[in-house]
Amino acid sequence: MPTALLLDAAYKRHKTPPGHPESPDRYDAVASALRGGGLDGKLKPFHNRAATDDEVALCHTRAYIEIVRRDITVGHRELSTGDTSVCPDSLEIALRAAGGVLNAVDQVFSGAANNAFCAVRPPGHHASPGRGMGFCIFNNVAIAARYAQKKHKAERVLIADWDVHHGNGTQDCFYSDGSVLFLSTHQHPWYPGTGMHSERGEGKGEGRILNYPFPAGSGRREILSVFEQDLVRAADRFQPDLVLISAGFDSRAGDPLGRFRLTDADFRDLTHVMMSIADKHARGRLVSVLEGGYSLTGLAAGVNAHVRALAGLPPA
Repeated sequence: MPTALLLDAAYKRHKTPPGHPESPDRYDAVASALRGGGLDGKLKPFHNRAATDDEVALCHTRAYIEIVRRDITVGHRELSTGDTSVCPDSLEIALRAAGGVLNAVDQVFSGAANNAFCAVRPPGHHASPGRGMGFCIFNNVAIAARYAQKKHKAERVLIADWDVHHGNGTQDCFYSDGSVLFLSTHQHPWYPGTGMHSERGEGKGEGRILNYPFPAGSGRREILSVFEQDLVRAADRFQPDLVLISAGFDSRAGDPLGRFRLTDADFRDLTHVMMSIADKHARGRLVSVLEGGYSLTGLAAGVNAHVRALAGLPPA
């Protein structure tokens, strides 16, 4: 089955101030890399849609959804909950980012695709149930996990986050849940300051939150070993029905907002680990969602390596 790809220039309509690292140029960099990297005709395009309020409310509070709507409607340039720039089109585009990822979940559960990559903006992994922050409005992967459980009866969902920043919002969504296994490798100390190894979940979620904070300068040896050893063992115990990736490429060497040293070859190998887990436990069902990555050349190269691996293609 093919790898499905979500590309839509509508994501450029989420505007940020001049010089902002999370700019529409990020979409152009990713789109150019995928279209010009020998991938044309090898991936299955699919469309986005707007997630409904009910779908967003699978993870976010109704009160927060209304805060977002009010902030944007009255013309705020930043969410009142935190450091996330918005423009008049940001609500629509954030809903289409979440909805596009839900369509990707449908693709892999229907058998139309084996796996999928979603080049969405804005990113999502810092958005908690009641707060947007860190460039994020709605938590795309968290909503996708809940949607898969509700619509496709997935009992267990694995989310792995290799962004250089801790996915605090995703952790908050599932901290006491138990039906979602969340693993994050991230730089520490660094924004947003969460994600210590001692944060392991509570109640039903005890042991289902796995945090691996690493110092600046960490790279393949530290991060790939977590995926190849700890995550594989955890997945064997957990046996997920769906695998999701918060694919942040700010963990790549040279990113202006991170100090990790991953290479394109490392992203290929991380991808192969995730695919192996999905093949073993989830009938190959894997959806990867773009998070960070703020060097345009680094983002383009990392995404190209990642998507080629998803599609079973050799390195460019």
